[in-house]
Amino acid sequence: MEHQKNFDKNKSDEKEFVEKLVKLNRTAKVVKGGRRFSFSALTVVGDQKGRVGFGFGKANDVTEAIRKSIDKAKRNLVSVPLKNGTIPHEVSADYKSSSVLLKPACSGTGIIAGGPVRAVMEAAGATDVLSKSLGSNSSVNVVRATFEAIKSLMDAKVVAKNRGKTLKDLWG
Repeated sequence: MEHQKNFDKNKSDEKEFVEKLVKLNRTAKVVKGGRRFSFSALTVVGDQKGRVGFGFGKANDVTEAIRKSIDKAKRNLVSVPLKNGTIPHEVSADYKSSSVLLKPACSGTGIIAGGPVRAVMEAAGATDVLSKSLGSNSSVNVVRATFEAIKSLMDAKVVAKNRGKTLKDLWG
């Protein structure tokens, strides 16, 4: 029985991250013998406890492209300051011609977001967020804009510490 518990524990360690495939793209190069296909994959990886990352991988095989993108995503994790399943304040950011607006929402709202933003927020562990994607709707640029927004989020504890005050002094 003890052995079974250890096995289950090891299984949960392997799957600590949630992996979401946002976009899989196929490109064709025309050569003498016909078409040669290559694939690019955009994935989002998160632990649903406030850490999330994205990766972009290219290869001649679908599974290899997805594996590469997941490895890159695991190397580029950022933390999201979540408070009661939502973000602490409204934030907007852009990357190239894509811009993303993220707003906190009351509990029970759910994740109101388009495909790429939804994948990022679900992987991060947010349960209630409102969002609007403006400008270009290229998946890669929308994900990058979402990460720019996440990086600019401020945590109340850090702000209070930087100002040399307690949380009580900050909120009254």
